[in-house]
Amino acid sequence: MPASTFYKWLDRPATPREARRGLLDEAVKASFDDSGGTPGTYGSPRVFEDLVEDGWNVSVNTVADSMRRQGLQGRSPKRKRRGLTRPDKAAAPIGDLVRRDFNAEAIDEKWCGDLTEIPTDEGKLYLATVEDLASRRLPGFAIGSHHDAELAKAALCMAAAVRGGDVAGVIFHSDKGGEGGFNWSLQHLDREVVCDGCWEASAGDPCDAGEDVVAGSAVDCAA
Repeated sequence: MPASTFYKWLDRPATPREARRGLLDEAVKASFDDSGGTPGTYGSPRVFEDLVEDGWNVSVNTVADSMRRQGLQGRSPKRKRRGLTRPDKAAAPIGDLVRRDFNAEAIDEKWCGDLTEIPTDEGKLYLATVEDLASRRLPGFAIGSHHDAELAKAALCMAAAVRGGDVAGVIFHSDKGGEGGFNWSLQHLDREVVCDGCWEASAGDPCDAGEDVVAGSAVDCAA
């Protein structure tokens, strides 16, 4: 091919299709760069919605092709994880009797507690659970609209009642924290307020992943 032919091809005016593609790429990049105020986070479905609102007649696949062609990839904005555990600085420290050994050879040897937030169409609910680490079953649980002392107390009292009220020597473990008026996670279990019995308390770290995994699995099984 003669060089003159090649340069003539380079200098030719853009076809209507090429011109439209160029305009589309500009619109796609503008939407991606803005991303509703969080630059670079929109994926092709959100960019597609923007373009349709602006009058573009395109498909989501065409938008995805444009983003791929330009090397644009949406990313999810980092969200701050909000845990339910709030360490009670005023409470006396409690030793960790479990020491991350979440296995038990006998029923009523080790229990662990957990608190789970459940979003619903009518608002948030909270599930307090008490799990036996030997059977992996939940002898106690309670659901309420507030994660407070009464919710923790209800779960513990149910567990004690299910086990016949004899809970002497049980090690109850959860992460460090406190529910107003009742040190749920620190296990300062008031025998008169909660239920009769002799308890051994155990507290892990504020974000004790092992306990969360164990308790979370039990909740999934119960559901």
